[in-house]
Amino acid sequence: MKTVAAPSEVTDALRACRGYFVVAGTVSLAINLLFLTFPIFLLQVYDRVLTSRSEATLVMLVIAALIALATMGALDDVRARLLIRAGVNLDARLSSRVLSALVERSVFPGSGGRAQPLRDLDNFRQVVTGHGVHALFDAPWVPIYIAVIFLIHPLLGVIALGGGVLLFALALTNEFATRKPLKAANTALLRNYAFTEVSLRNAEVVQALGMFQALKARWLQERQTVLGHQAVASDRAALISSITKALRLFLQVGILGAGAALAIKQIITPGAMFAGMILLGRALMPVEQAIAAWRPLVSARESAGRVKALLADHPLREAGMPLPQPAGRLAVEGVIFVPPGSDRPTLKQVSFALAPSEALGICGPSAAGKSTLARLLMGVWKPAAGSVRLDGADVSAWDRVDFGRHVGYLPQDVELFAGTIHENIARFGEARSEDVIDAAVKADLHQMILHLPEGYDTEIGEGGAVLSAGQRQRVALARALFGKPRLVVLDEPNSNLDSEGEQALVQCLVALKEAGTTVVIIAHRPSILNTVDKMMLLRDGVVELFGPRPEVMARMTRGVIHPVAFAGGASGQERDRS
Repeated sequence: MKTVAAPSEVTDALRACRGYFVVAGTVSLAINLLFLTFPIFLLQVYDRVLTSRSEATLVMLVIAALIALATMGALDDVRARLLIRAGVNLDARLSSRVLSALVERSVFPGSGGRAQPLRDLDNFRQVVTGHGVHALFDAPWVPIYIAVIFLIHPLLGVIALGGGVLLFALALTNEFATRKPLKAANTALLRNYAFTEVSLRNAEVVQALGMFQALKARWLQERQTVLGHQAVASDRAALISSITKALRLFLQVGILGAGAALAIKQIITPGAMFAGMILLGRALMPVEQAIAAWRPLVSARESAGRVKALLADHPLREAGMPLPQPAGRLAVEGVIFVPPGSDRPTLKQVSFALAPSEALGICGPSAAGKSTLARLLMGVWKPAAGSVRLDGADVSAWDRVDFGRHVGYLPQDVELFAGTIHENIARFGEARSEDVIDAAVKADLHQMILHLPEGYDTEIGEGGAVLSAGQRQRVALARALFGKPRLVVLDEPNSNLDSEGEQALVQCLVALKEAGTTVVIIAHRPSILNTVDKMMLLRDGVVELFGPRPEVMARMTRGVIHPVAFAGGASGQERDRS
């Protein structure tokens, strides 16, 4: 599967939506032209109707003004709808990409704030297609309105131009005054969200060990940091906003006073005086709106930056040509794996091969690299060197949807999804009922499901909350067996099973081998490994023993490898976090 370089998919998505923005800009042109209706109406009323006392002229002017203003209101609604459509289009182009990149990033431990990129995308989309962006469409009209005021009288134009320059200077001041505290606040807020997610995810431990008060103190401390930075930015922005509002009123008073002085001297008419004041208000409105919307705009810019970085780190992959169903030949060739942010390899030059229908049992002490190897076999992680191949094809480069149809995986930490048992076993795809039942029967789950209130249609809740730990593990095992996979990797498949469940698992493994499926089992309990053909002993990321099971077991029994290989085997509750 080939990787496509994408310097900025966000920019590309915005360009794809430019048609909406171009039309919205054209509509803005009409809106701003129609806004001239009001000052022209005032000019005509003061300078013609009041002097001529013509009621017919007044009626025609009122009708024309109402039609023009109603059209302006309708066009404003059209502009808003266009921007809403642009937001929908933008989301359609980016949301699935952000989600897929987020899934790729989240397979590594420590990727906190997992849902934050989706919040960033929503924030960016709402700002660039919301009412705040209207000021950008109206901004090009500021010099045009000021030019019209100059046509009324140069003195009024000078007042309007000076006011516009001052307001623009205040907008720049607002940017420089709030940039650092806003950035610090957003960084601290993301850290606080990530800490909250971790705390909620481990709520059981928090309650059991009485950690809530200590964690709350830590949470409040970080929260105060966020509020402190936000308060600094808000104070500065509020001060500049207050100055802006006062300045705008000063300018309106100034232009009205100057216009009155000119009208007294009969240099301009009273209608021109009021028209100039209205035009000034309209000319300065986009600048004032931009200052008021500065915080959301800055936040949207930072959100877009984080989304761009995420997509750049996890570029789009072109779907490769579907490969034929593999026979199950697995080859691991000189694999070295270095975790992100570390310079110490977890696996060092691991190599082995399995033929179709062979079963391999992997054992070793904690932190030996067993679960890391399982993730590499599934293509979830990519090795720093070497390769993992299924029927000659690199598993990390295989199209993930196509690859998933041929493999089964039971991770060490079982995770189920909110939905029915049927949906979880079928991996939330379209599936025939007989295929789902077949997987459940192989996992010795069918009878248990039939005793549930709604059978296979039973809703299991988030994470399978309505099921016991053993039931969740069996459902996850059935999910791994769904679709008659050619390669199955099971990481601690019996950790939550009783003796009856473990016996059913052994029968399942025998059936998989008879069906020609290649099986890799990671286990702390040696009893489950009696069915495997080959065994591997991992220690500190190095293969210490590999070969036929009787030979490896004999060497371990004779004490060739003296340290305990099956750490914590009696309880079966240990978790290999490697």
